[in-house]
Amino acid sequence: MKRFLILPLTLLCAFAFAQTPFKVVKTDAGQISGTESNDVSVHIYKGIPFAAPPVGDLRWKAPQPVRSWDGVKACTEFSKSPMQGKPNEFGVYTREFLIKDEPLSEDCLYLNVWTGAAAPSEKRPVLVWIYGGGFSSGGANVPIYDGEALAKKGIILVSINYRVGIFGFFAHPELTKESPNHTSGNYGLMDQLAALKWVKKNIAAFGGDPANVTIAGQSAGSFAVNYLVASPLAKGLFKGAIAESGAHMLKGPNSGVTLAQGEQSGLKAAEALHAGSLAELRKLPAEELLKQNNFRPIVDGYFLPQVPADIFEANKENQVPLLTGWNEDDAFIGSIKNAADYTEGIKKRFGDKAAEVLKLYPGGTNAEAERSQINMSRDMTFGVHNYIWANVQSAKNKAKVYMYRFTRRMPATEAFKKYGAFHTGEVGYVFNNLKFLNRPFEPVDQQLADTMSSYWVNFATSGNPNGPGLPAWPAYNSNGNQTMILGEKPTAVPLPGKDALDFMYKDMVK
Repeated sequence: MKRFLILPLTLLCAFAFAQTPFKVVKTDAGQISGTESNDVSVHIYKGIPFAAPPVGDLRWKAPQPVRSWDGVKACTEFSKSPMQGKPNEFGVYTREFLIKDEPLSEDCLYLNVWTGAAAPSEKRPVLVWIYGGGFSSGGANVPIYDGEALAKKGIILVSINYRVGIFGFFAHPELTKESPNHTSGNYGLMDQLAALKWVKKNIAAFGGDPANVTIAGQSAGSFAVNYLVASPLAKGLFKGAIAESGAHMLKGPNSGVTLAQGEQSGLKAAEALHAGSLAELRKLPAEELLKQNNFRPIVDGYFLPQVPADIFEANKENQVPLLTGWNEDDAFIGSIKNAADYTEGIKKRFGDKAAEVLKLYPGGTNAEAERSQINMSRDMTFGVHNYIWANVQSAKNKAKVYMYRFTRRMPATEAFKKYGAFHTGEVGYVFNNLKFLNRPFEPVDQQLADTMSSYWVNFATSGNPNGPGLPAWPAYNSNGNQTMILGEKPTAVPLPGKDALDFMYKDMVK
């Protein structure tokens, strides 16, 4: 009798283990284990290596394959963040918006996965998140990037690290010479490419659909999304793109840094660092290199064969649905001028077009001039680029575009109220992660976060943000310019400030 009782118990245990396959997952480099959310509905894997550590001789090289391992690697903690200056709170950006203080390392090419799938056969949609930080800072362990809430809505969230600053975007003639692709710089973008290739190979083991991947990013991450959509190297790695406040859509001779220009900047940096050769540069301590950290993506002839605007204009981009927009107060301004100084500055800068500019960006009072300075900074830094991308795509290919303007001024203390709907302010709503932010939120904020995260999940699922119970979001085109205003009461309206955007674009490309 004991023998018959033990047999069903053994079968029951085996069946239970079979129903929780994500405690250990087999990737192409080896097995990993993770953790679970408090309610055990989401499996979480942090610090999964997707490329070899870019250190030593691999500093300033395209990402190399991960070395496989034996046994089960515990992927339960975030990896080290990319090497950069120490993150300090500034302005409205409190700790919730920043990476952890320590540790920082060149050994940073890791990613994280949140999945609610119960079996590999589910084939859930995948959203790959690319962080901002001006290409000189940032990392995937920022609190508001936590993927649990989105995973609970049915997608798999993957957040990735990539090299930043001089470690990610340093060009130099010796690097170009040693490269099999005859180029240098853009290593951070190639890291993103390597992470997407990892997703293509491995996400099915987590219950994801490798044929249904959407890339998403904010600020520099949004610029990166723009570059990935433009790059021929990214073909077939994703089927949708979300770009929040950032793109590179200017034309003309001064619209992008060329490889030759990047190499010259690299030579000047090497001279300042007293390094006479590439070998010497690779031996320098990372902290020393941070003294020359002002490097960004370039038109390298490989990852980016041309400036993105020309690639889109020629209809050579990866043609995927696009969800894009920017925030009402997406602005970076030093000091605000009073009405008289603002008006005088406009006359000096725009000459015979000053009257037209002052109609679009008026400055009759100090308050009016302040608002116009915010609007102009917002439009020139972010609005024009995302607007032109939406116009070009809606006119030239069949993949639909959905435009938004985030207008909710996050509730705040007096010190933070002046920032309004600030740059990055929408991210906590997109991830449905207001719980990580120390702000006096109201019921309308929780509702907006639920709505926005559902829009983003729906778009990652089908290329269309609409779904049951949500305000209708019409596709964008340059005729109606329908734009979803994401504020206290989400509503679609013709794009606010369109005439100002048209003027600024013409002025910026002349």
